[in-house]
Amino acid sequence: MGEPAGEPAQHDAADDWRQMKDVELTPILSASLDAFYELGYHGTTVREVARRVGVTVPALYYHHDSKEGLLIALLELSTADVLARAHDADAAGGDDPVQRLANVIEAIVLRMTNRARLASLEGEVRYLSAENRQRYRAVRKGIEEVVLRIVQDGTASGAFDVDDPAETTRALLGMCQSIPRWYHAEGTLSPEEVAKKYAAIALKTVGAH
Repeated sequence: MGEPAGEPAQHDAADDWRQMKDVELTPILSASLDAFYELGYHGTTVREVARRVGVTVPALYYHHDSKEGLLIALLELSTADVLARAHDADAAGGDDPVQRLANVIEAIVLRMTNRARLASLEGEVRYLSAENRQRYRAVRKGIEEVVLRIVQDGTASGAFDVDDPAETTRALLGMCQSIPRWYHAEGTLSPEEVAKKYAAIALKTVGAH
């Protein structure tokens, strides 16, 4: 995918949500991300991660108590970053639901394309325990609520033509979540081009005027 083994981008200002700044993961999390991406969660062992880092298994357990702990740490970093970007993108749209939705979809897609390996970890959520799955879903729910609020606002103001805001929101997010399954950095479309196309699709989906 051509993606550096970095932590989800951090940003300093509300108008900086389009920027993807590299922040290094810890060596353990970086090695875990590489292993999960290459071998899948099920095919990755703690011993393999420790080997890639160059530490003993007990030393790795000092920082993370299990393989699942590595996965949830990466998922929480990734989803928290998307949520922060979504809030910033929403705020940048002011009172215009059309611009707000375009911004938020663009922000989500930029993350999905620029951080495709991290985004692909969402396919491994099925391996989480009930407690960790709930922690993950709580953050994911925050992202859904941002989009739902925009769709509801646009529908109420007449800017959108939507019969079921909740189902429409789930359809929009599902569209974005599918990107890691097909996007390749060496392909013909840049992350920015994909983001603009998906924002346009989202606006057509809600019947934006």
